[in-house]
Amino acid sequence: MVLTKKQLARYIDHTNLRPQATSKDISLLAMEAKEAGFYSVCVNPCYVQYAKELLKGSDVLVSCVVGFPLGATFPEMKVMEAEKAVKHGADELDMVINLGALKEGRYDLVSREIREVVRVARGIENVKVIIELPLLTSREDVLLLKEITGGLLKIKAAGGIRTYKQALELIEAGAHRLGTSSGYKIWSEAPD
Repeated sequence: MVLTKKQLARYIDHTNLRPQATSKDISLLAMEAKEAGFYSVCVNPCYVQYAKELLKGSDVLVSCVVGFPLGATFPEMKVMEAEKAVKHGADELDMVINLGALKEGRYDLVSREIREVVRVARGIENVKVIIELPLLTSREDVLLLKEITGGLLKIKAAGGIRTYKQALELIEAGAHRLGTSSGYKIWSEAPD
């Protein structure tokens, strides 16, 4: 498989979720995303409005994390964070689920928090559910999550994607989106 820069760009959520990220860092992220034509930038909640302003007039969406990085907060906090992110202009939400609840079979909690975040996110492009696959110890965990969400899962691969070759391998394996802070570098490696 070979993807051109333009084709690859539509898979990439160009990401900066570092706790020490500054406005200058988000400006660079947005500039690179516009140049490359990435699907979205993914930022922490405090930068949603700023990123939205920077990307005005472009096709690049703004994704915001909810319950990041651990997902182990109160469901009500995730809902409140989602509401605020949407109010500030988020086009997509990337919600971290409570993996402990999933692991111990509290599917009602996992399902309820997903439904509630989706409910308050009416009108936005997507709500993505972040799962840390290395923390899911069995195929059954993934199948249960798929069952809980009604089989509507699409795959966003994230974490450690740093090369064009890795990106292609993940897309070939079925990833619909790539979350990476190395998006610009990966895109630069693709053929025109």
